Amino acid sequence: MSETGFYTDERTFWHSTGVQALFLPIGDWVQPPTGSYGADTPDSKRRFLNLVQASGLSRDLYMGGPAEVTRDDLLRVHTADYVTRFKATSDAGGGDLGTLAPFSKGGFEIACVGAGLAMALVDDVLSGTVANGYALCRPGGHHCTADVPMGFCLLANVAIAIEAARARHGLSRVAVVDWDVHHGNGTQSIFYERADTLTISVHQDRCFPPGYNGLEDRGAGAGAGYNINIPLLAGSGHDAYVYAFDKIVLPALERFGPELIVVSSGLDASAVDPLARMLLHSDTYRDLTKTMMAAADRLCAGRLALVHEGGYAEAYLPFCGHRIMETLSGVTTEVVDPVLDFFKAQQPGERLVAFQRQLIDEMAAQFAPAAAARGER
Repeated sequence: MSETGFYTDERTFWHSTGVQALFLPIGDWVQPPTGSYGADTPDSKRRFLNLVQASGLSRDLYMGGPAEVTRDDLLRVHTADYVTRFKATSDAGGGDLGTLAPFSKGGFEIACVGAGLAMALVDDVLSGTVANGYALCRPGGHHCTADVPMGFCLLANVAIAIEAARARHGLSRVAVVDWDVHHGNGTQSIFYERADTLTISVHQDRCFPPGYNGLEDRGAGAGAGYNINIPLLAGSGHDAYVYAFDKIVLPALERFGPELIVVSSGLDASAVDPLARMLLHSDTYRDLTKTMMAAADRLCAGRLALVHEGGYAEAYLPFCGHRIMETLSGVTTEVVDPVLDFFKAQQPGERLVAFQRQLIDEMAAQFAPAAAARGER
């Protein structure tokens, strides 16, 4: 039971978004790429897996695979119309049913495998098969709403896993902490009017969806107050994330008292990700993982599941992911981040850190009165 799980499946690496240059379609003004196509290629995720294996860390992990995803599992989260259209379009050769969410033939089945990895991890954490773990899902899921895919996300992996766990284990209160650099708009929309799921998104302000901030979006109806957005300035770096977790994320988790914590683990806030500008490094992900482990130990018997979302820096994402896996498992390998000192030297200076902390303090003050009004501890 002491093992950390790492869940992956070769089929997820076969998902294709077609020929793009980053996320731009080739054609009129963009030269066709000569190497990997698009931003969401399998390479960054496969290199993460390769590093876990090459370092020997995999020998100390429980290497898991996907659960079978049924139509009923999908319909707990997605509309029947969307599931039907997705399957039919996939069978017909692929397409894009939303915004920046292209897929090829077989995309439906591959997306189900990805969601199945998240389902298997959450189920194994709750049943005690593993102490904690990471599901290396592809495609990601946190931008997908009940009926619209977007931002490379075709199924809402985290929401599907949570609702399947509720059906099997009878969970009442689940917290989702999304540290992907882009706002978790899909997860937010699915749970926006529910009090049984606390959703927290820490993201680069106005990055994606384009122009979105989200600070004032707190949930609605029964879910009023159970959605928290923490938009950070581009270039905020390590200190802003650690400070935001200390001042906002942890107090919110303490007030909510979850039975399970799920992290939407996008690694695209790293210093060289092509789709964001946040300057994080592998030690940031180590520290955030430690923070989530400590919170899970205090609040929900250590039940913690990390589900992969975005991350497109093929050369650097593996070091960030590997540092997470070392932290979850408590195993240290010989792997050294070769550019860690370089990225630490690029962090914001003292005056900018003070300014960013002031902004975070102002956000924290806005959330505390809302919690008091709900009578939370």
